[in-house]
Amino acid sequence: MALGYIAGSADTTGDAAAGADPKDKIRVYQLTMDALESSEAGRAGEALAMLAEVGTGRMLQPGVTGEGWSVKDVIAHNTWNEREVAEMLRTHSMATPGADLWRLPGNDERNQAIYEAYRDQPLSQVLADARQVYDDLVRQLERVSDDDLNDPTRFDDMPTDWIPWQIMAGCTFRHYPEHISDVNRWLATKEVKQ
Repeated sequence: MALGYIAGSADTTGDAAAGADPKDKIRVYQLTMDALESSEAGRAGEALAMLAEVGTGRMLQPGVTGEGWSVKDVIAHNTWNEREVAEMLRTHSMATPGADLWRLPGNDERNQAIYEAYRDQPLSQVLADARQVYDDLVRQLERVSDDDLNDPTRFDDMPTDWIPWQIMAGCTFRHYPEHISDVNRWLATKEVKQ
């Protein structure tokens, strides 16, 4: 599913990655991999429980986010991010299908473009895509090395001041809690109104 939560902790501030000592990079790699593994293992259960609570009948109702998105829109948004990370890892390139969206001036513009691209997609397709993309992301994460996580030159077209694991985290386990909070707030509002 395209919602999740990190169960566990890691130094994801980038401080350890900035160290010149290769041991620091290996430590960040291990912490990041532990965080990814625990989040990916834990997120499926939490996402399934949340989605069961929402129910497919309410997944199309707007108002989950400040932008008026539905649960379906949130799932499509997170799936887009996961797809980009999986493709980046598979090809070792930033020339992903969504590369043009990464070049937009800000997150709001990118998020709006993603919303526009998927808003008319049927719920069944969004859910099927989320499952398939999640499985692909897990397969790609199993293949990454410490060099992949820490060296931007290993990815064509990646700016040299980017740290790959931070991009991965920002599109996955660092990003999920924001949307889980959105859905939980929306569910609480729905329960009060019922």
